[in-house]
Amino acid sequence: MTINKKKILEKFKDVDEKSLWIQYKKTKNMEIREYFVVKYAPLVKYVAGKIAIGMPQQVEFEDLVSYGSFGLLDAIEKYEPERDIKFKTYAMTRIRGAIFDELRNIDWVPRTLRQKAKQLENVIQTLENKLGHSVDDEEIAKEMGISNQELQELFSKISGSSVISLNDVWFSGEESDQLSFLDTIESPDSLNPENIIEKEEIRNVIVEAIKQLPDKEKKVIVLYYYEDLTLKEIGEVLEVTESRVSQLHTKAILRLRGKLMRMKNALKK
Repeated sequence: MTINKKKILEKFKDVDEKSLWIQYKKTKNMEIREYFVVKYAPLVKYVAGKIAIGMPQQVEFEDLVSYGSFGLLDAIEKYEPERDIKFKTYAMTRIRGAIFDELRNIDWVPRTLRQKAKQLENVIQTLENKLGHSVDDEEIAKEMGISNQELQELFSKISGSSVISLNDVWFSGEESDQLSFLDTIESPDSLNPENIIEKEEIRNVIVEAIKQLPDKEKKVIVLYYYEDLTLKEIGEVLEVTESRVSQLHTKAILRLRGKLMRMKNALKK
């Protein structure tokens, strides 16, 4: 059945959205559901557009939109209006996650490049653990036995092919039990005191790890995930090329994974 988008938007335009969410959760009214789908569909294209930047040519934008649409539907079903989080914020995380999940399932990244990315991540983690500070490119290149130019080329290859995001950097329990930064933000009314403390600790650990990043990498993370700028817009702010922003993003994520793994292990002790 074809949806009359204009008609359905017009029907609910004067209804308070929170009330509409509460009504939908109680009744599962399909008309209300379609209203949310139509209203937030542009969000899928926006997120897909951000992810598409820097992706190889074989990754079609329309495919990303298709993957993201499943994330939007999932967000509509799982959103809890009583939580103190805007649906737009919640949906963007779910949409982004759905796209990344599908890209991983496709597994279009060559095995050799995936291995190099893992090797690079391990080198950064080992060096920073040994030296106690955020290592620079020269230290990384020396440890890997390659030139700085070769290291930059590796970062460029990884940033253009690896599906990595801030949503990947924290795992609770088994590796399949993924927990993103947004997942740590819960309504106190829906959690018992122990869960509140645990999630607050995780949130603090993530924030602390971001603070320890080199200045430019920290800015990229903040501008991309918190200010919601595109890589091109971030490049204009930092006065660097878009490809350089992509490199900085990749380096930041690789560092965060190592930092958070160490912090996670420390919390277990």
